[in-house]
Amino acid sequence: MSPMMSPSPAGCGRPEPLRRWLRDRWARLTMLPGRDRGMSTAEYAVGTIAACAFAMLLFKVVTSPEVRQLITNLIKRALNVAG
Repeated sequence: MSPMMSPSPAGCGRPEPLRRWLRDRWARLTMLPGRDRGMSTAEYAVGTIAACAFAMLLFKVVTSPEVRQLITNLIKRALNVAG
C-alpha cells in the first residue's frame, strides 16, 4: 500500500512529535472556553457605528453656544492671568 493510501496518520510524512505539537497547539487556540481571538465583522460594524454616534454627540456638545462661550471665557481668563 502506498503512503498516500495509508489509512494511518503515519503516512502523512510528519514525525509523531510534530503532529502531536500541531494538534495540541490547534486545540489550545480553538477549543478552550473563554479564549477570544478578536472581533468579528459584525462586532466591528457595531463598534464603528457606536464610535461615530459618540463622535457626533461630542461634536454637538462642543459646538453648542453654551460650551463655546464657556471655552472662550476660560481662554480669556487664562490670557489675562498670564499677561
